[in-house]
Amino acid sequence: MDDPLQEEDITALASVSHSPPHRKVQSYSQQLRTNTGTHHKRRQPRKHSLDENQILTNKKNHYYNNDSTNNDSSDDDDQFYPYSTMTNNVINGGGGMSDHHVDYIHLNQRMEEMAVGDGGGACDEYQQANQQPMSEFLGSGGGVGIFKVPNRAAVHPNRPMCLELRPHPLRETQVGRFLRTIASTETQLWAGQESGVRVWNYSDAYEPGIGIGGRVRRGDEDAAPFYESANTSPTICMIVDPGSKLVWSGHKDGKIRSWKMDQHFSDDTTFKEGLSWQAHRGPILSLTFSSYGDLWTGSEGGVIRVWPWEAVEKSLSLSPEERHMAALLVERSFIDLRSQVTVNGVCNISSSDVKCFLSDNVRSKVWAATSLSFSLWDARTRELIKVYNIEGQIENRVDMPSSQDQVVEDDMNVKFVSKSKKEKPQGFLQRSRNAIMGAADAVRRVATKGAGAFAEDAKKTEAIVLTGDGFIWTGCSNGMLIQWDGNGNRLQDFTHLPCGVLCLCTYGSRIWVGYVSGTVQVLDLEGNLIAGWLAHYGPVIKLVIGNGYVYSLATHGGIRGWNISSPAPIDNLLRPELSEREHMYTRLENVRILVGTWNVGQGRASHDALMSWLGSAVSDVGIVVVGLQEVEMGAGFLAMSAAKETVGLEGSSIGQWWQDHIGKALDEGSTFERIGSRQLAGLLIAIWVRKSLRTHVGDLDVGAVACGLGRAIGNKGGVGLRLRVFDRIITFTNCHLAAHLEAVNRRNADFDHIFRSMSFTRSSNLLNNAAGMLRYLVLSCSLVFSTYLFWLLYSFGLPWTLSIAAGVSSSTQMLRTPNGATVNPDEGKPDLAEADMVVFCGDFNYRLFGISYDEARDFVSQRSFDWLRERDQLRAEMKAGKVFQGMREALIRFPPTYKFERGKPGLGGYDSGEKKRIPAWCDRILYRDNRSNATEECSLECPVLASILLYEARMDVTESDHKPVRCKFNVDIARIDRSVRRQEFGKILKSNEIIKSNLEALRFVPETNVSANRIVLQNQDTFNLKITNRSGEETAFFQVLCEGQSTIKEDEGALDYRPRGSLGFPRWLEVTPAAGIVKPDQVADISANHVEFHKMEESSDGIPQSWWSEDTRDKEVILVINVVGSCSTDTKTHRINVRHSFSGNPPVRTDLKGNNNASKKHGGSSHGRSSHRYDTEF
Repeated sequence: MDDPLQEEDITALASVSHSPPHRKVQSYSQQLRTNTGTHHKRRQPRKHSLDENQILTNKKNHYYNNDSTNNDSSDDDDQFYPYSTMTNNVINGGGGMSDHHVDYIHLNQRMEEMAVGDGGGACDEYQQANQQPMSEFLGSGGGVGIFKVPNRAAVHPNRPMCLELRPHPLRETQVGRFLRTIASTETQLWAGQESGVRVWNYSDAYEPGIGIGGRVRRGDEDAAPFYESANTSPTICMIVDPGSKLVWSGHKDGKIRSWKMDQHFSDDTTFKEGLSWQAHRGPILSLTFSSYGDLWTGSEGGVIRVWPWEAVEKSLSLSPEERHMAALLVERSFIDLRSQVTVNGVCNISSSDVKCFLSDNVRSKVWAATSLSFSLWDARTRELIKVYNIEGQIENRVDMPSSQDQVVEDDMNVKFVSKSKKEKPQGFLQRSRNAIMGAADAVRRVATKGAGAFAEDAKKTEAIVLTGDGFIWTGCSNGMLIQWDGNGNRLQDFTHLPCGVLCLCTYGSRIWVGYVSGTVQVLDLEGNLIAGWLAHYGPVIKLVIGNGYVYSLATHGGIRGWNISSPAPIDNLLRPELSEREHMYTRLENVRILVGTWNVGQGRASHDALMSWLGSAVSDVGIVVVGLQEVEMGAGFLAMSAAKETVGLEGSSIGQWWQDHIGKALDEGSTFERIGSRQLAGLLIAIWVRKSLRTHVGDLDVGAVACGLGRAIGNKGGVGLRLRVFDRIITFTNCHLAAHLEAVNRRNADFDHIFRSMSFTRSSNLLNNAAGMLRYLVLSCSLVFSTYLFWLLYSFGLPWTLSIAAGVSSSTQMLRTPNGATVNPDEGKPDLAEADMVVFCGDFNYRLFGISYDEARDFVSQRSFDWLRERDQLRAEMKAGKVFQGMREALIRFPPTYKFERGKPGLGGYDSGEKKRIPAWCDRILYRDNRSNATEECSLECPVLASILLYEARMDVTESDHKPVRCKFNVDIARIDRSVRRQEFGKILKSNEIIKSNLEALRFVPETNVSANRIVLQNQDTFNLKITNRSGEETAFFQVLCEGQSTIKEDEGALDYRPRGSLGFPRWLEVTPAAGIVKPDQVADISANHVEFHKMEESSDGIPQSWWSEDTRDKEVILVINVVGSCSTDTKTHRINVRHSFSGNPPVRTDLKGNNNASKKHGGSSHGRSSHRYDTEF
């Protein structure tokens, strides 16, 4: 029955927005060229009853239901389709539709042509009216504060421009291949992953992704071309060795592996490792080269080993056929520093894992950092200098492992005392008291230890770096940055962001800091904040310098390069240029999403009911999200659930039953794949994705917020899912708000609490590690206590709700730690506010007001839903901007869904009992997309644009006192083809003259000179070298390296210089300081000192021997002084020949073998010929 709008409904529809109709499928570039507008056709909403159905035959469309065709190229075992072929993307042309875009308009036309007219029965699937977007009601208050639509643009307006070397891959595509670290050479970026290493050539940085037009593993379609190694154990750490032209990696299996730089890579085969050996029994957690070229490695338990360069060099010189011998040679050469500082079973260094090393090349020292302490070593003698904690306090004896372990064991043991035979038996209450007190004491002792551990974790060291001015900076897990001098004295600390620091790097006058929040900050050498921005949507775990960029690696595997001068004017030049090319890299996608909500009232549904509710509407749907309420509501279950939530455990057997049976209705396994769920007490949300769409959906995170008693019980609250669909964030939240007609304000408050507090995280298995076992032990003890207290109170007549509150409150209080403060929602924008599309569903419990039971029944029977909508509490509150601010709901055209008597079909099933609850639309589905106004079209500025095609209740389902509701969304998504955008980024850098001029200016290096280019040292001689900065404005940063050493032989004229590891110094030469700064028009002094070094334990060729015979021959080294500016992309080089003359005879000038002219981009000092002790120039 179609009736015109009533007079009183005209005013109500004033705030009703109309979703934009579907446009003809075309590319975004075509829209820009034609400049066509969108015509919004208004449709009159009609009154609708459950008896009015128009039946369409089930015409399945090719994209969603021809799975056998779509999946021919994939094996069943590889459910995530690790490879994909992208043949439709245009590299040099305009933007366009992806192969995965579905033309719903033509599909709808075909379905309408097959409509068979009116009818009835359980087979109805669609109504012809639902093939066009439905009219929507828009809530007020959505344009301000946390309810404001997030800003989106083709180029991020609030951060510097970046080179997206590897775009954010979906987490599910990286299983077993996550990137864990990166390292940079002059020409390549190396990455360590869970299955080996990979390398990018900087010359290919702006090239399109190798996935375009070919096959590539999922997650890397848009990444710049790269090459992978053969499979190895997971890579944990990496270090670059420019001396031997190798990259060294430490692995989980305890092996060290070497990889040759700049080798020729093949597209068809993986490259293999070079020298490798078993260095530790456990994983190698950190690597560094000392200033003398020795390789230092750290592992679990505080184990530190030094691998002398002489043994490594000898092993590298062996042929590939002698690889086994080479590995044995170096394996036997290590020096165990921990054993050297252990006396009578007491070790002077920490037994905690060696988290990171720092080679202080300025002073020839090595820092070994654990989470809570440092050990400082002499790089030349490898002797322990001192041990100190993160507060700077010296610790003479850190660990006594055997004693400490005994203390822990004593703390954890439960002491049992046998009862005396003469002792009288205790009564029931006394035994109850003793049991409760014992459980509370056990929980208190375990939780107290945990509290101390959490407090220490907040201060643990995560990263360390040496800055150009010679100071050391460390970053802590609480966000604190600490500055130290070279002797391990704590100077000052800063906190610019109350968030964990994960990595540090430095170049010139800047310090770069990576945080767990994904933020990157830039500081000056004084610790002052220059700038900061959100670099990744995930923790930043590594920062390195290379090719004029600072590359950041996020935990999800994305890699971005930031100009070394950013934020700088070049960013403001690049941003509009790249934005103007938006049409080149815009791609439009389309997906249909079915959302269902049902308060099941602790019941279970038949297969027919689930098919009527969900199965009958999924033929053209790509994503199905189901929210259930009151899955299970027993008092004991609620108490148990609340206690489990305190340690991160969730789920139930009944919840699993619902997921399994819904999966059967959706043809799970062959058509749909279940990808995640979250349960909080009686609330459950789960999601299924069509297999043909699965490769574009991932990064699933979950969250839950309790709104019950004390905000701790999950009988009321919300559970949510967040996922990435075509690189856009969509969230789904299932809510059960406060009940009863008069509790409007409480319902509003529940929504506000859920919206502000919902935080999405990955679910984890707590039993996989020691921390999880500890929390599980705490849970067990707390459950004994809280459940027993609940039973005791309830048995004495206390209402069950108060009993639960008392029991759970006691459990929560015992588990609460001093550091366990809750997140303040007002300190930052909530997770839900940052999503591109937000969907809320559930039993919101809003009722009809100002109407009696009989009046409501009359209006329902007359199908006067337009009048009933004016009595809807939710609509009134949304119109006033008090709840669901800025969210949309399709105009309701179905009967109220609450309350019914179970098993009674039709409208006669409304509650007719004693209470006669007034029928109400309790069960609702609302959403918010990227639209800030009704006329916006899908673009990168408004990337997610949704409309509702179907919004109805399934009145034929009678298994609960609520009717299930379903809503079908048609979602247009605009995404960025990041491969094409990176290519356009490179074109702009090469073609824009102003940008090229700015980049050329970054090559500037202050002019410097050195006081000598040839030095001769006899035994224990010292020579003072001077570096002068002739620039009147710019500060110069210098570093001294050793390019190689040669032994002078009487029968040879040409010298063969051989570098040590990482261009380290020979042991007879001490250069201080080996790095530093020279201010404008100032002079820096460098001391070159010959040191007598006779140590019988030294290894040469892997065999301990004396150095006496070797020291009788003259030696010569080439010192290289590299000079850069504060943000220079180029380096100036000075070379100085230093000879140790054992005989005291004046040196005779000889030809250098391949090293007489160092490669310098902007000149350097000249080498003069002289027979004097040294040459000078001023």
